Amino acid sequence: MARRAISRERGTAEDTSIRARVLAAAFQAFMANGYAATSTLEIATRARVSKRDLYANFGTKQAMLVACIASRAARMRLAPALALPGSRASLAATLTRLGVTVVREVCQPQVMAMYRLAIAEAERSPEVAETLNAPREENRGALTQLFAGAQKTGLLRPGSPERMMEQFFALLWGDLLLSRLFGVAGVPRPAEIDRRVRDATETFLDLHANPDR
Repeated sequence: MARRAISRERGTAEDTSIRARVLAAAFQAFMANGYAATSTLEIATRARVSKRDLYANFGTKQAMLVACIASRAARMRLAPALALPGSRASLAATLTRLGVTVVREVCQPQVMAMYRLAIAEAERSPEVAETLNAPREENRGALTQLFAGAQKTGLLRPGSPERMMEQFFALLWGDLLLSRLFGVAGVPRPAEIDRRVRDATETFLDLHANPDR
């Protein structure tokens, strides 16, 4: 019994290691060659695994692409339920934390490369776009719920929580996201991210916070 358990554990660890190597190799190959020009043989060679192991973990090349996108998109997912703040200061602190997390993660070179890859392949593979968009929609939903809750407690003025969410992200990003996608702007430094998020938060609260609170 013990030997069987140890054997199963070793097998699981090996499968996890193979899967991680394949994902890393696939992402590198996709970035270097593009999806269409990348062969499963090249991925297997880069990962130092057999094609049999490759297909045992991922049935198709498209499945590898979707898994690559999903593994990196998960880093951009915020908490699905945000604690309701009790004051303007605590709401500002929550928005600042969220803003810094989003800008820092999305601006990373690997995430930008993932966006470019997903955009290039979205028409041929809608699942890729859906996978990348899932955490974005979750983040938008979480922030909308936060604003709705802040309205109920009187922290924010009446209005559409969804429009408030869209406005906050617009203030947060400006043209930075497009500039990063086009490669005309570098990765912002931590101090620059802090300043951008702080300005967006202060502007948003000046527009929507209840002055009586």
